Amino acid sequence: TRMGSGDMLVNRCGADLRKLVLRSHLITKMDGLVGFQRLELLELYDNQIEVLECLGGGEDGKPGVTLRVLDMSYNVIRDMEPVNLCPNLEELFLANNKIKVISGLKHLKKLRKVDLGANRIRVMPEEELSGLENLEELWLGKNKIESIDGISNLTKLRRLDVQSNRLTKVENLTAQIDTLEELYLSHNGINDEGASCETGLALSFTKLNTIDMGRNRLKSTKPFAHLLALEELWLSGNGITTFEDVGHISVLGTRHGACLEGIYLEMNPVANEFEYRKTLADMIPSLKQIDADMIGGNAAHGIPGGDAGRQQSMVARLRELQDAAIIRARQQSEEQQQEEQQNGEAEPKTASEP
Repeated sequence: TRMGSGDMLVNRCGADLRKLVLRSHLITKMDGLVGFQRLELLELYDNQIEVLECLGGGEDGKPGVTLRVLDMSYNVIRDMEPVNLCPNLEELFLANNKIKVISGLKHLKKLRKVDLGANRIRVMPEEELSGLENLEELWLGKNKIESIDGISNLTKLRRLDVQSNRLTKVENLTAQIDTLEELYLSHNGINDEGASCETGLALSFTKLNTIDMGRNRLKSTKPFAHLLALEELWLSGNGITTFEDVGHISVLGTRHGACLEGIYLEMNPVANEFEYRKTLADMIPSLKQIDADMIGGNAAHGIPGGDAGRQQSMVARLRELQDAAIIRARQQSEEQQQEEQQNGEAEPKTASEP
């Protein structure tokens, strides 16, 4: 429950320790860090820490100034402002805490990855995010964010995750037109119009290869028809009804250099259509995977993929074994009856018999 007061932790581990990992304990307070001279990674994941402290209390601001990676996910932290004591941070993880406001980031220009998922954040503030000129990954899933903002200066951003929020539009991505590779926006309230904003997916992204917009309010694939770099398109659980609604992206599978290999349309009405998989495969020849199944896999023979497919396949196999056992039992019974009849006919008659 304690890290060690005073110099206890430093004396035990050595002042030149570079990595300190204390995961999944019952630690409630950050202490004992003053005295570490070269600490680069501090991981206190899955504890009960309420306050970020003891980061800059040592000589020349140590250990904060030497930290490159700070992971404080799965704690009960409410204020992230003290991360400003770590000017050389490259990776920051504060997922699954109780943070309401993004703060302390504006001067951390070396950050490449930030994970603030599963908090209580409502706003992406430009004053905090605009200075993160080297940021490549921003993870903000499972918050209460209503719009994508504050990333107009993030010209190196490759991955953006704002899934499970309150978005109704995809916008303000102009600065990422030549860098964005993966976009995760599932479990929001985005419809076709919201997915077609001029500063959002209407842009001609040059490297965008993965989009997850499952569990939204889409009625067609039209917003994605011009995204020629797409390799994976995940649209499960929307309102796409007909193959005509899917047909907008057929060009992504038929053009020269087509690279669309995977599509998820399960839990859309169209997935219940006759010969759903075959029609999709014909419509988009570049596909290698439809939903959870590779083309030509179990689903091609009527067995669904994923856990349901494995379970159904196992049940079918058990039934085959049961049927085979019943057939063998019947054969053995018939053979035994025939043998008994033959033995009865071969028995000699006694003198008392007529």
